[in-house]
Amino acid sequence: MAPLAEAIAAAAALVARVAAGRSLSAALERAGDGSEPTARAAVADLCYGTLRRYGRSQALVAALSSRPGSADPLVEALLWCAFYALESGRYADYTVVDQAARACGLLQRAGAKGYVNALLRNFLRSRASIEARLGADAAARYWHPGWWIERLRAAYPADWESVLAAGNTHPPMCLRVNARRSDAETYSARLAAEGMDARRIGAAALLLERPVPVDRLPGFAAGEVSVQDAGAQRSAALLDLRAGQRVLDACAAPGGKSAHILESADVALTALDIDPARCADVERNLARLGLAAEVRAADCSRPETWWDEIAFDRILADVPCTASGIARRHPDSKWLRRASDAATFAMRQARILDALWRTLSPGGKLLYVTCSVFPEENGAVIDAFAARTPGARRAPLADGGAAQWLPGPEHDGFFFSLLEKPA
Repeated sequence: MAPLAEAIAAAAALVARVAAGRSLSAALERAGDGSEPTARAAVADLCYGTLRRYGRSQALVAALSSRPGSADPLVEALLWCAFYALESGRYADYTVVDQAARACGLLQRAGAKGYVNALLRNFLRSRASIEARLGADAAARYWHPGWWIERLRAAYPADWESVLAAGNTHPPMCLRVNARRSDAETYSARLAAEGMDARRIGAAALLLERPVPVDRLPGFAAGEVSVQDAGAQRSAALLDLRAGQRVLDACAAPGGKSAHILESADVALTALDIDPARCADVERNLARLGLAAEVRAADCSRPETWWDEIAFDRILADVPCTASGIARRHPDSKWLRRASDAATFAMRQARILDALWRTLSPGGKLLYVTCSVFPEENGAVIDAFAARTPGARRAPLADGGAAQWLPGPEHDGFFFSLLEKPA
C-alpha cells in the first residue's frame, strides 16, 4: 500500500471533518494515536497545507469539474489535498495523480478513481489558463474567506494584503528562555553548538532560523526553555510586574503567559481557566519549568464562584477571541469562523472585562490581550469599556510600541491595551 496514498486518504478524512465544522487539532490528535512519526508528519503537512489554501482548492474543483458542488464531500476533500500535494513541490506530478486515485480505494470511494484522475490531469494540462481564471476570485487569490478579506481591507488599507499573506505562511518558531535558569545569550550559544541558528528578538526571545521538534531543544525537558511566540511574550513585559504583587492570569491555558510572569518576577499568581483539562496543561507546563501557582478551573466572568475578595495588583486578561492573528497556526479557523463571530466574542470580552475590573485593586493594572486583528474585538471593546467605566484610564504601553501587532515574519498578530484603576 503506497505511503502517499495512505497519507492523502488520512488527510482527506480529516479535512472533510474540518469542512463539516470540526477542529483540526482535536482530529489530528485522535488520528495520530499509534501511528509512526513519519506518517503523522506527512498527514499533518497535507492537512495544514490544504487548509491554508482556503478558497483556492475549492475554486479549482469548481473550475475543473463538470458537476461542481455535487461531488462527495470526502472525494472533494481528497482533491483539495491532492492539489496541495501537486503545488507543494514535494512530489512528482505523476506520483500525486496516481496516489490520489489509489487513495479513493482506501476511502471506499473506488468509483471516483476515474473522476479524480481526469480532474487532476486536466489541471496539469490547463494550469496557466485556470490560474488566469482564478485571478478575479478573491478567496482563491488570497486563501481567505471573502468576508475576512473585506474586513481586513477596511481596517488596514495599507497593510491588508501583507496580513493575508502572513496568514498563509508557516509560522515562525520562537523560544522563551527561562530567566530563572539561563539567559538568551547563553542559550543561543547552546543552540549554536547543536547546529541550530537563532537570533535574539526580545529580552528572553530567540527566533529559530528553522523550526525543530521540541525534543531537540537543549534543556527543554529540564525547563530551561519554552516555545512561545514573540508577540505572546510581550504580555509579561507590559504588566509592570513587581515582587510581592498578587497577580491573576484570567484565561491561562495552556500556561505560557503564566509561566513567563513567574519567570519575570516573584509574584503570587492565580491562574484560571474554564476547562479543567486545560488547567491540567497549565500545571504540567509550570511543573516542567519548576514554577508554582494556584491553578483553578473557573469561569473568570463569574468572580462570585472563585474570588476570595482580596484584590489583585495586576490582571492579565488574554480573552477568548476569533484568533484571527494566529490563523497560520490554526488554518482550520478560516473554515470554521463566520463573519458574525467577532461581534459574538466582543460581547463575551465585555462581560469578562466588567467582571475582572471588580477584582482589581485601586491603582492596579489590567492588561487586555487578544490574538486577533479584527478591530471589533480590540480597540472597539476597550473604547466601549472606558466609556461605561468611571475612572478607567488607558495607560501607555511600557515598550512604546503599537497596541496592534500585525502578523509578520517574527511574530503573530496580537492586540494589547493596559487599563489602570484609579487609586
